[in-house]
Amino acid sequence: MKHLMSPLDFTAAELDNLFDLAGDIEKFPAKYAHICNGKKLATCFYEPSTRTRLSFEAAMINLGGQVLGFSDAASSSASKGESVSDTIRMISCYADICAMRHPKEGAPMVASTKSRIPVINAGDGGHQHPTQTLTDLLTIRSLKGRLGNFTIGLCGDLKFGRTVHSLINALIRYPNIKFIFISPVELKIPDYIREDVLRKNNIPFEEVIRLEDSMADLDLLYMTRVQRERFFNEEDYVRLKDFYILDKEKMALAKEDMLVLHPLPRVNEISVEVDEDPRAVYFKQVQYGVYVRMALILTLLELSE
Repeated sequence: MKHLMSPLDFTAAELDNLFDLAGDIEKFPAKYAHICNGKKLATCFYEPSTRTRLSFEAAMINLGGQVLGFSDAASSSASKGESVSDTIRMISCYADICAMRHPKEGAPMVASTKSRIPVINAGDGGHQHPTQTLTDLLTIRSLKGRLGNFTIGLCGDLKFGRTVHSLINALIRYPNIKFIFISPVELKIPDYIREDVLRKNNIPFEEVIRLEDSMADLDLLYMTRVQRERFFNEEDYVRLKDFYILDKEKMALAKEDMLVLHPLPRVNEISVEVDEDPRAVYFKQVQYGVYVRMALILTLLELSE
């Protein structure tokens, strides 16, 4: 039985198969409309989510399956003190597969060791968000036609952003990737990413503060919000929350085929005036997220062709 805790749980070849399946689902949705008849997905979300939870639910419903679960720890037995290990043992009796989001890093991994069904990490603290990374990779591959041979700028909260950490770990497996990290000093990438992931693997990167200084060099720009929920005090959040705002003026500095991605939700970091720019693909990204989660469910349930 396979789980998904990190994007690295799949080899590059397995990811190619997953993305090929997602592409087939996009082209021929009717072919997959009943493949999960009688199957149930449990969504155990101990932390608020709109996109990820609804995307998983839409994915399972699109496959003909059913969904059960909770969207808030307060509405689960966690509020009574039940452990993650006990919860997953119970969920294993009800469902065929589980997607879990938890504020504590490693909680889905603990669940996977006690589970009788596949467990998908739907985000654990500031650690990993593998299905967002799969979404990002599918979006890039579908719209750029390749994974590799590009310069990607990651902008905003690079310290606490689990989407950023997962994406960096996934992209270093592809050829000729260069990273430009754009952040205030307080939100720079963690040392372990810089040393153990990038330098250890001889991956080229730059760290800059001003977004304008890098726009012309980028093939992809991955914007992130400054996350209020990761800050220890409101004062620091207020000081940094509008540090970057992508607008038409900055977009004018970019290549004609540069793509702008964002894991969403956005706050102020991308002006709504950018939404009409054909290079802004963050809402397409949401749709790709449904396709890749459909492909993931089929793969983990061993229902793919």
